[in-house]
Amino acid sequence: MRRHRNTKIVATLGPASESYEMIRALHEAGADVFRLNMSHGQHDEIREKHRIIRQIEKELDSPIGILADLQGPKLRVGTFANGEEELEIGAAFRLDLDEAEGTATRVRLPHPEIFAALEVGAHLLVNDGKIRLKVTACGADFADCEVINGGTISNRKGVNVPDVVLPLAALSEKDRADLEFVCQLGVDWLALSFVQRPEDVEEARLLAGGRAAILSKIEKPSAVACIDDILAVSDGIMVARGDLGVELPVQNVPPIQKRIIRKCRAAAKPVIVATQMLESMIDSPMPTRAEVSDVATAIYEGTDAIMLSAESAAGSFPVEAVTTMDNVAKEVESDPTYRDVIEASRAPTRRTVADGIVAAAREIAEASHIKVICCFTQSGTTALLTARERPRVPIIAMTSLRGTARRLALSWGVNCVMTSELDRFKQAVINSARAARSQGFATEDDQIVVTAGVPFNVPGTTNILRVAPCAERLIYASDPE
Repeated sequence: MRRHRNTKIVATLGPASESYEMIRALHEAGADVFRLNMSHGQHDEIREKHRIIRQIEKELDSPIGILADLQGPKLRVGTFANGEEELEIGAAFRLDLDEAEGTATRVRLPHPEIFAALEVGAHLLVNDGKIRLKVTACGADFADCEVINGGTISNRKGVNVPDVVLPLAALSEKDRADLEFVCQLGVDWLALSFVQRPEDVEEARLLAGGRAAILSKIEKPSAVACIDDILAVSDGIMVARGDLGVELPVQNVPPIQKRIIRKCRAAAKPVIVATQMLESMIDSPMPTRAEVSDVATAIYEGTDAIMLSAESAAGSFPVEAVTTMDNVAKEVESDPTYRDVIEASRAPTRRTVADGIVAAAREIAEASHIKVICCFTQSGTTALLTARERPRVPIIAMTSLRGTARRLALSWGVNCVMTSELDRFKQAVINSARAARSQGFATEDDQIVVTAGVPFNVPGTTNILRVAPCAERLIYASDPE
């Protein structure tokens, strides 16, 4: 299904979007990738959503990406005798391992690993940062704190610890079980929560065993501090602005978002901007002007994808939310300023033959009124390198591997077309011309650029570029063999 935009849309599925009719409507409205949130829903429910997506994919002959978002370890306080308490600024409050119900002066925090990592002066954030505590004394089983920001604290509220790297694995036992389940199911991407260090990503990759690509969620200051190392071992990145905006001052988030997008583009790895993009559309059919501006900003910055969370999972207007994102993306990408920004942020990369081939393909296409760049790819690398160039013309990724096509559904500007395995470059050119015509990118009077690797079906061998006519008779006339 051809999109008339380059930026991809990720839609989270949930109670508001679990039927066949709604999921199909979301895809037709513009959702390129569906996110399955493993924090909610039983395995049987996840399996059914996966089945529906694959059914729609088959019916529409349109590769659809599926991203399973692992929950990660959840840090929460215990319960209170009264259900909740009010913490006043300047008051003393203790967190400990005592199993007794909480009071106005203490509550259980059943995570000894937090106490082991805390230092005097560290901060703890409770209930999405609404309550801020500063550690004044700590030991192996307690932390005495001063209330810096007060408010209501209640049963099992979440705790964030922004100032220290916690000795916690990014994968809980639940995550390990969920990872194995979704890999056997056949998802395309695994989103890894609570990433603090590259070792967290490597552990998930080992467990996945090549069955799914790994996308690291950047939501902690420690992850921002070592983003280069995390990016190096990840297949993609999500800028998870929700927790990031809790653990860091909110004004820090926009520049971090911009830097991460540029780093991902330079590395030719997809990046998603996520959380609260159209939050008001949970309850309203229209977004706020500020939300539209936020979505537009991410697109101007060159993100590969923008994501809906509760808006499509639990909101009253999921299709309208996807339609809004689709409309904003098309409008921004038609703005001449968008091209100015995208091209000004292109960093020259000429390390390999493949880098040179894709750069040449873009330059030839833009200088010669070429209609489309067609790249043959097995692993997806050639398509990712082409997308990094952010060409003015569309990209068609030709692949014989359904899994590759599905993973590329997350990447900027990539339109995937399935093809048979080939052993001759001439047939690749013919198949490219057919795809360009059938998808509406070109006519018989147009020309296309084709890139491929010879020998075929060997990853990482992009070494050939050809400008070819779209008319098959001209292809045969110029290459009778």
